[in-house]
Amino acid sequence: MTCVLVTGMSGVGKSSLLRELARRGHRTVDTDYGDYFETVDGERLWRTDRIDALLTSAPESGSLFVQGTTRNQTLFYPRFEHIVLLSAPAEILIERLAARTDNPYGKDSAELAETLENLETVEPLLREDATLEVVTTVPVARVADIVLTHVL
Repeated sequence: MTCVLVTGMSGVGKSSLLRELARRGHRTVDTDYGDYFETVDGERLWRTDRIDALLTSAPESGSLFVQGTTRNQTLFYPRFEHIVLLSAPAEILIERLAARTDNPYGKDSAELAETLENLETVEPLLREDATLEVVTTVPVARVADIVLTHVL
């Protein structure tokens, strides 16, 4: 099985990409849901037991696309064949966070400020380990095409 991590800031289109990949028949897991996170000292971190179980139980064939962005994701980098960073300019993130209806994160001014700060401080760190970066200013179907061409 090819395991692919899809990561990036809030609003870049990670969940939209996973929906498109699932529509195309790929196995996807959005770690924002399903008890994959725990809060430690006020910070949301991946539950290492749940992520380990997810990656260990992956079938031998096909692809698994896992979406998430958290400080401790680096612990699992060796378990992913590809780390795909989705990115977008700040003004696009602001528009998307304001307009989205499936997730309230980013509508609060403090959450928006945190996202923009992370764009400056966290995204460069994610870029260092990414095997592919896709700027998501193109339609999600095109993003999926780019990702699949790279990882399959």
